[in-house]
Amino acid sequence: MLPGICDALERAGITTPFAIQEMTLSVALMGTDLIGQARTGTGKTLAFGIPVLQRSVAQDDPAYADMPQGKPQALIVAPTRELALQVSSDLTLASKDLGLRVLTVYGGVGYDGQLDALESGVDVVVGTPGRLIDLANRKALDLSHVHALVLDEADEMLDLGFLPDVERLLSLTPETRQTMLFSATMPAAIVALARTHMRHPMNIRAESSYENATVPATAQFIYLAHDLDKPEIIGRVLQADDAEKMIVFTRTKRQAQRIADDLAERGFAAAPLHGDMAQVAREKALAKFREDKLKVLVCTDVAARGIDVRGVSHVVNYTCPEDDKTYVHRIGRTGRAGASGTAITLVDWADVARWKMINKALDLPFPEPLETYSTSEHLFHDQGIPTGTKGRIVDPAPVERKPREDRGERGSAPSGDRPARNRNRSRSRTRGGAPVSEGGAENTAPSGDKPAGSSRNRNRRRTRSGGGATAATTSES
Repeated sequence: MLPGICDALERAGITTPFAIQEMTLSVALMGTDLIGQARTGTGKTLAFGIPVLQRSVAQDDPAYADMPQGKPQALIVAPTRELALQVSSDLTLASKDLGLRVLTVYGGVGYDGQLDALESGVDVVVGTPGRLIDLANRKALDLSHVHALVLDEADEMLDLGFLPDVERLLSLTPETRQTMLFSATMPAAIVALARTHMRHPMNIRAESSYENATVPATAQFIYLAHDLDKPEIIGRVLQADDAEKMIVFTRTKRQAQRIADDLAERGFAAAPLHGDMAQVAREKALAKFREDKLKVLVCTDVAARGIDVRGVSHVVNYTCPEDDKTYVHRIGRTGRAGASGTAITLVDWADVARWKMINKALDLPFPEPLETYSTSEHLFHDQGIPTGTKGRIVDPAPVERKPREDRGERGSAPSGDRPARNRNRSRSRTRGGAPVSEGGAENTAPSGDKPAGSSRNRNRRRTRSGGGATAATTSES
């Protein structure tokens, strides 16, 4: 490994490699194609990032003169914006002393900054499939000189429907490139992709099997809970002795927004993360979460894929995950990089059968979720919640109500000097000099004092010529 990479990692406190890194680096540094299979949170980024950086040439290197000027030398494809940003951050950290230019490209933001960076020249591009295809179609991204291509979280790209885009990107790169594919699972479509586009790849598996891919250092709790009681449960868990940062997973975007608002109203620093949010808002929420300015991030599955944040002590599945793979990916957000964590799954009564399937697929010892309420003693004992803790840390906002005397009693006159409201009032206007109500009735003067011309003529006679009508009063003499 280059001294520049070692020094940068040592300054960041990274000195001991994980299993996937030990098994991968020697193979990848030789330029061999490889398939790496390991659960999330085990250091896959540096397993492929170090070989990519070490085999790239910086601008101050004499060999750079023989390279196509400014063209990307390596491409890393990630399924989500958040994962692309995380990978790019790790590569930037490791290459700080090398002078390599790392660019992140993804959708949801303008093209101008990415186009300018590509025109100025980059060495390593990290991006999502859709935006990479768009830039290639614009002739702004030239992949014809890429020596290394990495597909990170390939199974998630398959789940999100990106497989055709990935194959298109592969076709734009040289056949002589090194290809590295990393995936937590190996479905048939990923195996077929590897056979088609990789040359005698070496298979490296950091775990014995996917079925046991749940994080060993993560304590798992499965509770049968009522939907209306779940925010109270989460509020109390947030005050547990070992609670630091928490990620709450929801099934829908609307649910994520509602729960984040509810927790914020209870006094917790919480924010949502879902697809309806602007990219700038999503990045801002993630940055605050990393900087410990937020304690809770409420996410949908798609938005949370690729989140790698240290210090996440708890993951809560607000609803039962759809399947065993989703469960593994969710709880993998805690217990990362050798740390311990807690995963809590709140199962609705209607989802008990689904949970039993997940439990069986992963061979977990929780076939029957324990019925649990926010007041249950076992919840306080399991999670280390101090006795008497409530699910909020601020008093609820008082509801403003007018004093009863200001509202008035039904059927009585209002208090004070305010005139009584006349429900049948009508605005008046003048007609022919006399005030007339809006409904057409006259406001006449008392009998005997009626002014001349105030009565309305009942009979009218119009001239044949269309001239003005001559009014005549009828006499009954």
